[in-house]
Amino acid sequence: MTAATIFAASATPRQIASRRAIAIWLFAVAALIVAMVVLGGLTRLTGSGLSITEWKPIHGALPPLSAVEWQQEFDAYKAIPQYQQLNKGMTLEEFKGIFWWEWAHRNLGRFIGFAFLIPFLAFAFQRRIEPSVYPRLIGLFVLGGLQGALGWFMVMSGLQDRVEVSQYRLVAHLGLAVAIYAAMLWTALPLWRGEWPAKSASHPLLGWAIALTALVYFQMLLGGFVAGLHAGLVYNTWPLMDGHLIPNGLYPSLIAPFEDVTTAQFDHRMIAYLVAAGVVALWLTERRRPQTQEAAFTAHLLLTAVGFQIALGIWTLLEAAPVWLSAVHQLGAVALFTAALLHVFALRQARA
Repeated sequence: MTAATIFAASATPRQIASRRAIAIWLFAVAALIVAMVVLGGLTRLTGSGLSITEWKPIHGALPPLSAVEWQQEFDAYKAIPQYQQLNKGMTLEEFKGIFWWEWAHRNLGRFIGFAFLIPFLAFAFQRRIEPSVYPRLIGLFVLGGLQGALGWFMVMSGLQDRVEVSQYRLVAHLGLAVAIYAAMLWTALPLWRGEWPAKSASHPLLGWAIALTALVYFQMLLGGFVAGLHAGLVYNTWPLMDGHLIPNGLYPSLIAPFEDVTTAQFDHRMIAYLVAAGVVALWLTERRRPQTQEAAFTAHLLLTAVGFQIALGIWTLLEAAPVWLSAVHQLGAVALFTAALLHVFALRQARA
């Protein structure tokens, strides 16, 4: 029997009855991924990401347990450019302050791996997973493993010639995390409704909603470049930048959106306006058409989320991006992306 035949086999009544339980498990893991994204942002914002200079998937789960081990970790950190150029003279106690952020980030990643794998094995052993769901779950687990490897690849970029990790690798790490989160939700939602696979309807506004979701995702990646370049620490006025709507010095090169602080912040602002305009226009258009209750609710949710996120973005900018507010803004971005996904899902369930 081939793998294709196994995955195409019919679901049993027990497997169909287990759909909601599996969805709850996936929603819980998705919530952990949100926490991971926010914690990763805090790790970046506090400059903690290079405090652990080795990748120890098993042994690294334990923090230093003695004064000798703490000194060994500190000595390893002293050997990298970030300490030598930015933090020279840092005390051991100050080092511990950044170490715990990175240690927590890595261990939450380990915990997410177990939170996915152990229930998956339990559901599989009990034969509660229907065959056609297996490829999606296996794919999610593989992506999770790749995310861990990508995280270490990101850290490596800051251990030799740089004082911080590469903003390109940082955004790749963020982008994959958000993609895994989206795939997790997209798998859980139809299971929660008791159906698999999800229904799909040719709603005339579905393409618009999908395009908006993609634009929100792109905006999150641009936010990653803003964080990676510390572009939120300049031009802390709104709506003007240095007294201009379009500041001087934009796009000095083709790669300026990814390496120039002025261009990165300008792009992030402009795409935010575009997202807001697109959401408002979609909401107004849908108001003139018959809607299902779910589609109407998620449209209102999307409109509310974009309003809060725009307000958070302006507040964060005016305050020169303090760590706590930047983290809240990042959480708001995930909330907005979630609302966009939910609206797409709702439109897929309803014909015009």
